[in-house]
Amino acid sequence: MVDKRLSLFTDGACRGNPGNGGAGAVLVGENGEVVSTAKRFLGHCTNNIAEYQALILGLEEALRRGSTAISIYLDSELIVRQIQGIYRVKNPTLKPLMADVRALLDRFDTWQVAHVPRSENAVADKLANEAIDNALKNIE
Repeated sequence: MVDKRLSLFTDGACRGNPGNGGAGAVLVGENGEVVSTAKRFLGHCTNNIAEYQALILGLEEALRRGSTAISIYLDSELIVRQIQGIYRVKNPTLKPLMADVRALLDRFDTWQVAHVPRSENAVADKLANEAIDNALKNIE
């Protein structure tokens, strides 16, 4: 079986902490083209919940697209280190989200996660903020 490797960039945005949150995800193919984007309004949440929800959104989309190998890039150093097992997940609200992430990661043949500077995650950040903006426009 040939690996279908994708790169995933995700970001969570929060207006206030807690506040209105959004999730954004960008999937990039091996030749650098954007394969898919996704965004979701999360309602009232914290920035860490938004980061986890963005990752879950992106992993689900990668699996839907048949990815068997994924490289994950996040600008949240906390989440990266929690996934790597360097930091424990102590917050009871984040524990079930980490369990969801682990269950999704188990469905890939291989995966890796790395921290990237915020500047290298601009598209995912834009999508997360668009999700918030679009939802708030519909409320007004």
